[in-house]
Amino acid sequence: MIITLSGLPGSGTSTVAGILSSCTGFEVISAGDIFREMAEERGLTLEEFGELASSDTAIDQQIDRHQKKIASDAKRAGKGMIVEGRLSAWMAEPDLAVLITAPLDTRAGRIMHREGVLMADAIRQVKEREACEAGRYSEYYGIDVDDLGVYDLVINSAKWDQRGVAGIILKALNDM
Repeated sequence: MIITLSGLPGSGTSTVAGILSSCTGFEVISAGDIFREMAEERGLTLEEFGELASSDTAIDQQIDRHQKKIASDAKRAGKGMIVEGRLSAWMAEPDLAVLITAPLDTRAGRIMHREGVLMADAIRQVKEREACEAGRYSEYYGIDVDDLGVYDLVINSAKWDQRGVAGIILKALNDM
């Protein structure tokens, strides 16, 4: 069983992935973690690495290939896996594709608290990252990140806390 969790920065995908993993025993593979590790290896901030990724197609494609291979191997082996990342529903051939959403101010507020930045800076960073990623994904793969047709389930995390969102997903899994 492959579950994908996608969402914009601050929507809660990483937190929900951790909760789902605890409940199901499924391993989590996170594009964000891979991206952060690659930035750290190069001694760059996420913002700097994002700028580099916008001019170096190999970075995104390396992350996407890595996620796709891990998910494919898990599926072939009959293992459960949670694949968390913006493009995971397109890359991982999921059994259940979930999009977690939240309004910009909610997401920026979460990032502000998590990263200790001012709200205005969090909003600016989120907007820049979203625009940059949307452009790259369209250019590389022809993917329109605003097309929700690839998802089986869309949940607004401003309406439920992380456990509530995870509970909705678990209910969907149990009903499959």
